[in-house]
Amino acid sequence: MNSEVVEVQVRAVLPLEGSFAVFMGNSEKVFVIYVDETVGAAISMFMRGVNKERPLTHDLISLILMGFGAKVERVIINHMKGSVFHARLIITAENQLHNKKVIELDARPSDSIALAVQQNAPIYVSAEVWNAVEDMTETLEKIEKQGEEAKEAAAGQDDDENEIEDLSDAEIDAIANQSGIQPQGESYDDGYGGMDEDDEEGEEWKKGS
Repeated sequence: MNSEVVEVQVRAVLPLEGSFAVFMGNSEKVFVIYVDETVGAAISMFMRGVNKERPLTHDLISLILMGFGAKVERVIINHMKGSVFHARLIITAENQLHNKKVIELDARPSDSIALAVQQNAPIYVSAEVWNAVEDMTETLEKIEKQGEEAKEAAAGQDDDENEIEDLSDAEIDAIANQSGIQPQGESYDDGYGGMDEDDEEGEEWKKGS
């Protein structure tokens, strides 16, 4: 891996009305990719290790890859046009004769991130994209702080509760609105192939005034 990319992790997944905000970054910077509800929920479940009774779409893709001796090697978010992100999904496969094949595919960032999280594969951002995205570190810190305060308040109301459940969608929406971020439009996959603008996704966010 050359020096023209930056490794990032999924820092948080924030559900909003009909969509999700995926916070990507590291200790230096955090940015947001706005994805559809279906894939956002999948990313969140993979991060939390949620067990499912039946395999969902990204589980099925991973099972198919495993069946052919393939895996996700890495993901690169390599281009941003306006507010739209593009990604490359790098897959490696090795047969019984130990011949290794590398396949590079054009893919949506959201699907690529979901598969990377599910398979513990690294995620990278090109230097060009990294330098262009807006730093949302303070916004994420504010959301996390308010979320912790809400959980502490809930714990204080019920001392017998052993585990604090995740915030409700309404609570998270309120925190996001208080933090000054809001979606601008709906250029994301509906989860059933109903894609706008050539199967692309955007960082549809801005800070409120």
